[in-house]
Amino acid sequence: MLRIMGLDVGDKTIGVAVSDLMGWTAQGIETIRRGRLAADMERLKELVKAYEVERIVCGLPRNMNGTYGPRAEGIRDFGRVVGEKLDIPVDYWDERLTTVAAQKTLIAGDMSRAKRKQVVDKLAAVLILQNYLDAKAHQQAKAQRDARDDDGADSDNNDDRLDEV
Repeated sequence: MLRIMGLDVGDKTIGVAVSDLMGWTAQGIETIRRGRLAADMERLKELVKAYEVERIVCGLPRNMNGTYGPRAEGIRDFGRVVGEKLDIPVDYWDERLTTVAAQKTLIAGDMSRAKRKQVVDKLAAVLILQNYLDAKAHQQAKAQRDARDDDGADSDNNDDRLDEV
């Protein structure tokens, strides 16, 4: 399996995280200072190649009531450009409260305000990606359980399965 990249896209920075090769954990790798779109794409292209990324997940801002605001449209536009320019699939994941959670984590770690400002977007990208990975793992585990249950439902020997445990 190749890696998945998580992005926390803001007006001034892009927090970047990547998964491990198994797709279990997310690690923060960088905060990109936004410049021209072409420069942003070039840096993302370099990271996608260096980490052998097969998919990108962009954090999508939602309102607390579940609706999407104007920032979400901008993130979707950015994601479309990333997908086209880098020829890679892009998914979107609910990023509600990830920056707040990142800030709280950094404050709890007694990190200075200046240092927090440097790493908060990278940590938010980690949280977005980790939430995505956890949800996908949960979906896969459920699908496997359902498949096992379906296999057993067709069998005439369901009672015998209890004896095998």
